[in-house]
Amino acid sequence: MVEKLKSRAKWLWFRLARWGCRVFFINLFFRLRIYGLENIPQDSAFVLISNHQSFLDPLICWVLLKRPLYFLARSTLFANRFVNLFMSTLEMISIKRGEADLKAIRVVLAKLSEGNSVCLFPEGTRTPDGRIANFKPGFGLLCKEGDVPVVPVVIDGAFECWPRQHKIFRPGSKIVINYGKAITAEQIKEMSNKELASSLTSTLRRMQNECRIKQGKEPYNY
Repeated sequence: MVEKLKSRAKWLWFRLARWGCRVFFINLFFRLRIYGLENIPQDSAFVLISNHQSFLDPLICWVLLKRPLYFLARSTLFANRFVNLFMSTLEMISIKRGEADLKAIRVVLAKLSEGNSVCLFPEGTRTPDGRIANFKPGFGLLCKEGDVPVVPVVIDGAFECWPRQHKIFRPGSKIVINYGKAITAEQIKEMSNKELASSLTSTLRRMQNECRIKQGKEPYNY
């Protein structure tokens, strides 16, 4: 009975938090445009692979999805007790930067095996100029061991909204997010970690420039 109540409370919090994020991004502060939602698996686990433009990226990736999404966040962000509580309720998983955090890896694989989905930012840090850096191949292990589809997603405009050199975001900015077609678990297993990182880097760069051209922006020269 207690577990059932906890599960119900967690689901209600998820609905409330998602509604609050929608109001924040769509109705109050930003002009958010989302494309490709039909590429998101509705009834099975998946790994979402995104570029990293700002602190807002996890919420941007998740705001219109109809299911919870787990994220990896560096362990130092959990040092403050109140921040720790808040991030834990938003499905953040603590990971130690700069080392193989086996505990975090096991947590991620457990979440995937339970049918949950996880979002990864393989650049490892926010972009300094809006461009997508080469992905670090270490994430390939999670994708392969997770045995689930990988969905590439590109964010454009969040860097202009909140560059890493600034302490606060700029309201009124237009942010575009585009979910690409899923790569099957079988296709993932056929590639080495290095090949997977290279392929997804190229895919997201292409998707980003397509978004920028549609918006009348100058594409990046990669």
